Amino acid sequence: MQNGRHVPLMRTYAEQVAGLIGRIETEEADAVGAAATLIADHLVQARRPGDAERLIYVYGPGGHSNLAAQEVFFRAGGLVNVSAILDEGTLLSGGALRSMAIERTPGYGRVVIEDNRLGAGDLLVLVNAYGINAALIDAALTARERGVTLIGVSSREHADRTAPDHPARHPTRRNLHDLVDLHIDTKVPVGDAVLEIEGVPERVGAISTFANAYALNVLMAAAIAELAGRGAVPEIWRSGNAPGGDERNALFQDRFRGRVRWL
Repeated sequence: MQNGRHVPLMRTYAEQVAGLIGRIETEEADAVGAAATLIADHLVQARRPGDAERLIYVYGPGGHSNLAAQEVFFRAGGLVNVSAILDEGTLLSGGALRSMAIERTPGYGRVVIEDNRLGAGDLLVLVNAYGINAALIDAALTARERGVTLIGVSSREHADRTAPDHPARHPTRRNLHDLVDLHIDTKVPVGDAVLEIEGVPERVGAISTFANAYALNVLMAAAIAELAGRGAVPEIWRSGNAPGGDERNALFQDRFRGRVRWL
């Protein structure tokens, strides 16, 4: 195939990605703003002298949804306070089929939340491309029971259009967007893949990772802007590969190591 023949495919995919991000930008601005305010409120709440800084937990129970939690953790330009929950159960590095089996196992999400000792006063961002799997719903239900404030990032359309008896679903058949305090809809279409190629029976070119990464990065950026608007100077990671990065990041590492489990 000549290189020029790829151009229409590349253009179509770029248009699909840009269109989805544009919808999140225009349709979810209020939700992002409200969630950013919630994060800012959480980080600036008065503490007693000597208390440690508050953390923002991010958990993406699902094979590729784990990438979203990693996207905003220990990230250049990201909040130092972010603590990703990188539980090995659903990480693809442990095996793709194993990951899918575990994300569909009722009770698993409860174990993760309890093991990370989340409770009243904590804030958790739950991110999942489709918003339905058993580990995700158990994590949400358990966090709610324990008094955790919840922000959800997932596709409402995908969840609402997935059959109640789908094998990925939690026994309660509930959706993430119905269980959280605030929800950001990523608009991911059913099936995730968006490109059709003549002669190929399945769509190709998944889009959910773009949607999740944009939603989470813009949420963190909006929270940082909210903090700055209040006169609070948020602490931000600098790339270790940028000039002065190691020296700057060393200012925070000792304070957060031990509290941020995967730092």
